[in-house]
This record gives sequence, C-alpha cells and structure tokens, in this order.
Amino acid sequence: MAIRTEFESSDGLTLVGDVGGPEGAPLVLLMHGGGQTRHSWSGAMKALVAAGYQVVNLDARGHGESDWSSAKAYSIHDRIKDVHAVTDRFGKPFALVGASMGGLTSIHAVGQGLEPSAVILVDIVPDMEPAGVSRIVNFMNANHDGFASLEAAADAVAAYYPERPRPKDPSGLMKNLRLREDGRLYWHWDPVMFDIESPAQFRGQLAHSTEKLGKRSDIPVLVVRGKLSDIVSDNSIASFREKVPHVEAVDVREAGHMVAGDKNDAFNAAVIEFLTRNMPA
Repeated sequence: MAIRTEFESSDGLTLVGDVGGPEGAPLVLLMHGGGQTRHSWSGAMKALVAAGYQVVNLDARGHGESDWSSAKAYSIHDRIKDVHAVTDRFGKPFALVGASMGGLTSIHAVGQGLEPSAVILVDIVPDMEPAGVSRIVNFMNANHDGFASLEAAADAVAAYYPERPRPKDPSGLMKNLRLREDGRLYWHWDPVMFDIESPAQFRGQLAHSTEKLGKRSDIPVLVVRGKLSDIVSDNSIASFREKVPHVEAVDVREAGHMVAGDKNDAFNAAVIEFLTRNMPA
C-alpha cells in the first residue's frame, strides 16, 4: 500500500509523494514529466513494488499536490534540490526514473555530483526534436484562462494527443485539474514555469551534465523510447550515444511520448529487467 508522504526541499517547498514497498530495499525515485502528476506512474509503481523495490512517486514542484514556488524557483538546478530531499532521506542504493522533465533533471543531477545506481530516461534525451518540444510547450502555455467544463478540458487533451483514444468518461482528468472560485477548471501546474530559464542557459547546463554522465560508465543508463514519439528520434538517440557511449535503448512499440501511459506493461517489463541487472532488489 502506498503512503502519502511529504518531503521538504532545501528551499522550504513541501513536496508530496507516494511511498511504497519494503523498507530497506533499493529505492526507485519516479519523476514525471512537465504537466503531469505522480498519478501518471500508478501502474509502474505497483509493478516496481511487486518486484521488491521501495518506491517514491513524487509530484514535482509546481505540480500536483506539491507547493508552487513564490520565488519562481523552477530551473533545472532547483529541481535537483527535490531529488536530494528524497534520496538524502532514504540513502543508497537508489535509481532515478525520469520522464521528459524528470529525465532531464536526472541527467543534470548526475552532472552535479549525485551518484545513483542507475538512471532510466523515459522518452527523453538532451538533443530533443524541436517540433515535438514546441508542441508540448504550446499545449502547456495554452488555456491559462481555464475551462468551463471537464468536457472542454478533455477536448484539449484529445487534440494534443490524438494517438490515444478519448475516454468516454473524462472524470479521471480531475487529478490534473483544479476548480477555482470563479467556477472554472485550471491545470494543476504553475503557469510561470516556462518563463524561468532561457533556452541557451538550459542547453548549456544540460550539455555540461551530459558530458559528465558520459564519463560515468559505472552508472548504467537506459532510454525507454515510445516508438511513435515526436520528441526522441533515431538521430537523437544516436547523438546521445556519442556523448554517453554506455547507454542502452529500448523502443516500446505503439507508444508515443507518454510511454508508461500508452503501453504500461511493456514499459514496466523493460524497466524492471534493466533494474534487475543493475540494481537487483
């Protein structure tokens, strides 16, 4: 059974996560992508706990139940504080599993000296496809005035992600929405996040951390790519492999950028197989 748990980051933000699995077992920290919440990992968390791992499934700062930062502290460097808030409490060994934003945070954390036993990047590499990135950013920057109904929010998601069938009952979307006093529904994330870090500054930090990761052949790295993804291509995998030669890559067929949600069983199998070899429970 997962237990709702609060963690305090070094800058005072309260982060909310679910903790499950046997105490003292190797830890797996699940970090979702931008615009998601910890609920996107529900199936993966159950599978990892069943495989014998202790799991922390965390809402990122500015997302879900975790605090928004009044200081607008949303840079990739700020997010490393949240990784430490978890890993410093549980100790070693631990693995980082990060989707999109969570994956880039994982790379940068290693670049800043964190020493996980394994890193799993979910449909993300440093050299992302610009068109896919633009599509995500445009979606998250839209609808700042909220939605009049749950159906309207579901329509926006269906237009953004046409590969996934539109649910007949959109009530599950309420995990990602907040009802405000004006009676409208708003996404759960802090809309100022995209105004924090310039692209040049972000790319420079990430390139430096990727170079450091490439020198850490003792830290196993896996990329789990959705074969239908518009974020990670064959070329971007090849570019990443030039910088991090020891990386492994697995394609999940019939999955897009939201790999774990599209094909959860195949995703879980790839992750657990990799962890069993590199950080056995």
